[in-house]
Amino acid sequence: MLEFSGPVWRILFLTQLDAPLAPARAPEGRFHYSGQTALYASLSAEGAGIAIRRYVSAGDPPRALQRATVTGAKLVDLRGQSEASVVWQDIHAKRGTSPTWRCSDRARDAGADGLLYSSRSRPELGHIVLFDTSPSLIRANTPPTDWTPPYPQPALDR
Repeated sequence: MLEFSGPVWRILFLTQLDAPLAPARAPEGRFHYSGQTALYASLSAEGAGIAIRRYVSAGDPPRALQRATVTGAKLVDLRGQSEASVVWQDIHAKRGTSPTWRCSDRARDAGADGLLYSSRSRPELGHIVLFDTSPSLIRANTPPTDWTPPYPQPALDR
């Protein structure tokens, strides 16, 4: 486990800016399933744009880029590990579960605050998921900026 402190970025709908550090609303995601808390972010603004591509559609409401700061998080580093980079949605659709959940379950059991993992389509970019969203670990300390997708079609990443 490593200790991580530094900036992270999220892309949110403008309607989410009153709670920019709210956990994922979806009951299931790459590293969480029903009943678990997970806040997904990226280690760069560029990474946040890559990560959200799958979820961007023409005609979506406006979005903003929110920077936050993580302080002293105990993380399991899965960057470069293929087990964490599978297209979990396809496996979940077939099996009702995801192998990536084993990664997060092990980290949660070990007392980690979250995980670091690589972007599937751009492995040099990294993402973070936090299981604990308390203000002692993460704070949004700068105003959000407007964000417009720089690409015409959604693609896969998270």
